[in-house]
Amino acid sequence: MKTLTEPITTTRSSAISAEGLRKSYGDKLVLDGIDLTIPEGSVFCLLGPNGSGKTTTVQILSTLIPADAGRALVAGHDVAAEGHAVRKAIGVTGQFSAVDNLLTAEENLLLMADLQHLGRAEGKRRAARLLERFDLTDSARKPVSTFSGGMRRKLDLAMTLVGDPRVIFLDEPTTGLDPRSRRTMWQLIRDLVETDRVTIFLTTQYLEEADQLADRIAVLDGGRLVAEGTAEELKRRVPGGYIRLQFTEPHELDAAARLFDTAERNEAALSLHIPGDGSTPTVRAVLDVLDTASVEARQLTVHTPDLDDVFFALTGRAKSETTEESAA
Repeated sequence: MKTLTEPITTTRSSAISAEGLRKSYGDKLVLDGIDLTIPEGSVFCLLGPNGSGKTTTVQILSTLIPADAGRALVAGHDVAAEGHAVRKAIGVTGQFSAVDNLLTAEENLLLMADLQHLGRAEGKRRAARLLERFDLTDSARKPVSTFSGGMRRKLDLAMTLVGDPRVIFLDEPTTGLDPRSRRTMWQLIRDLVETDRVTIFLTTQYLEEADQLADRIAVLDGGRLVAEGTAEELKRRVPGGYIRLQFTEPHELDAAARLFDTAERNEAALSLHIPGDGSTPTVRAVLDVLDTASVEARQLTVHTPDLDDVFFALTGRAKSETTEESAA
């Protein structure tokens, strides 16, 4: 286990590195020695049930609270020893918009520019650029109290960007948004990574969001990382995949069923489910067996587990009713 003073192994291309992070509130262990390495210019998603330690991880990495043990670097700076440098390099967008309803969109951005100690001219330039980028120019002089949920979230993210951060923590950024607004936010996040090479640390309750956005996903449960990888790598870790063969005639279904002992048949749908991982070799093997037996399927589809299956399979630990926030 690393201590707060031991050196950390990192590379210049890592936006975030952490080793052995631990945190307790009284006798409640919230983080139990987690390790992270997140490359620059990528989207990293942290998944986990309520109380698993997600919020605590973000709070430590963004210097809001100290770790009890372990060490972390964000944008090349130690979060414990160089907190001011870390805060200059990051932006944080919380679950709830931190906009001032009494101000206009432009005034909110100019306020952030003042807090960043930018000159008046530079502050106006950045505000105008961000209003245009987030399609808020026409609403720049309107009070935020008149904004829709999607517009408020866009403004909230724009305010985070006033300081030109290299790492952005997004805590459930699309909670409460309608599907169209959610997809708009997804595209804005993608653009930040692709155009600005910003690193995104994302927490979300929407597993589809993680699947769509994240380059890598980590699953946190009970204060420990129980899995990490790409979405496809995580999906391959859980069982439940199958190849579905659809037939036109009952005798074709009967013939195919005799070829695959472990298959599950559906008489009404004239279909056969063959357990498999959906890989190319597996599909090819199924087709070879059918071809050798001169059995023709009308349709073949591959079904693989989704992130919902991954989440439920990897976060099955019995949960206390006390969440990390209430423990804090």
